Amino acid sequence: MSRSHALAAGFGSRAVSTFRLRSAVAASLAIGSLSLCLIVAVTILSIKVVAAMPLPV
Repeated sequence: MSRSHALAAGFGSRAVSTFRLRSAVAASLAIGSLSLCLIVAVTILSIKVVAAMPLPV
């Protein structure tokens, strides 16, 4: 009986660690995608600003 309880506890901790790992991966992907969107937005805005500047004569 104690062995089955030990196995159940082992699987329970494994499920919790898997959930934490998935949460960490999802959070890092979300941060990465937000960073990429911010970089693209800044790049587009800087290109528009440079295009709006008059050419030196």
